Amino acid sequence: MRHVALSFGNKTVIDDINLELSLVGCTVILGPNGAGKSVLLRMLHGLVLPTSGRILWAGQSPNQVMKRQAMVFQKPVLLRRSVEANLRFVLKARKQSCDACGELLERVGLADKASLPARLLSGGEAQRLTIARALATGPELLFMDEPTASLDPASVLAIETLVAELKKDGVKIIFVTHDIDQAKRIADDILFMHKGRILEHGPASAF
Repeated sequence: MRHVALSFGNKTVIDDINLELSLVGCTVILGPNGAGKSVLLRMLHGLVLPTSGRILWAGQSPNQVMKRQAMVFQKPVLLRRSVEANLRFVLKARKQSCDACGELLERVGLADKASLPARLLSGGEAQRLTIARALATGPELLFMDEPTASLDPASVLAIETLVAELKKDGVKIIFVTHDIDQAKRIADDILFMHKGRILEHGPASAF
């Protein structure tokens, strides 16, 4: 990111950010509510365009690499069909084989719920299904916007375990949270935001 800013009218949401991230490991974006964390994540993904400045992923704009990225939002939005059908929808849209459905559901701990209507899943299970849908696209970059907010400890542990496994598989993860203990558990580097600015960025151990 080079001199990236975002304004809505007279309100500055992102204020002249200069940033360079590694394409490996887990970067955690940390900060209080209203700091601009989720907006920054959407800008990195290409869903929100900056008012000024530029964002490049290995020399390409976010829109050019959109198919190599996936996003998991804080509140799961699922199709009104079965758990497995939610995955099949994504795979068919990408013109990929549906043979991987079972393996993906196994990975997120939902294999025994494949035929269950997605609306009957608990909050943690629903979020794990959205992660499975994201993984179905085979992303190199995975954006996660407070995916464990309001979840029970077991669900939080399951998602953090998935993050650790994905890092080992070479997936770059950018993870938004306001929980400093969670950041300590999963981050390789931490980016701390306040009022649309980056106040600190460095290795998790030093932070």
